[in-house]
Amino acid sequence: MTRTPLYTHPVEGFGTVCLTPVDPAADAALIHSWVTEERARFWGMGGAGLELVREIYEDVDRRTTHHAYLVRLDGKPVALFQRYDCAEDRVSECYEVRPGDVGVHLLIGPADGAARHGFTGALIEAFLAYLFTDENTLRVVGEPDARNTKAIALLERSGFELGPEVELPEIDLPEVYLPAKPARLAFLPRPATR
Repeated sequence: MTRTPLYTHPVEGFGTVCLTPVDPAADAALIHSWVTEERARFWGMGGAGLELVREIYEDVDRRTTHHAYLVRLDGKPVALFQRYDCAEDRVSECYEVRPGDVGVHLLIGPADGAARHGFTGALIEAFLAYLFTDENTLRVVGEPDARNTKAIALLERSGFELGPEVELPEIDLPEVYLPAKPARLAFLPRPATR
């Protein structure tokens, strides 16, 4: 089944990046295969079964404040991208949320073939372009695991300013459980228009 992308962004030298909302039933197996790999340990779902992954993304799908997208490069799935309203997320307990703050999570899928220099940066370019198409997005907030030095360095290279290290609180609800986690905040303000 072909789904219409929500957003399409050509990246010179890489191809066309498309964001399509996650379909929990159709995408759970792919997402499960990614989040349970050792390389995705900071995603926090390493021990999750397929059914739990589907349930988590069904929960995200029901929300109006949290959104998950399957990212394709020239039609091939390459990443999972999530955006959320910081005021409606556990991160709001860790810093003073400003109007227009949009949080992000990014999981790059396993490489298929040789690594391409600048690949992740090209994806981030597309994600930021998408986020800033919404005039209400005034600042992008990242909160990678504080132990994930690669993600933190990537955010810095992408123009984010590092903020404090915080402890994201545990969430224990019937539909979702998230353990407490050390995170490093990072902020990217909306680019000035000319």
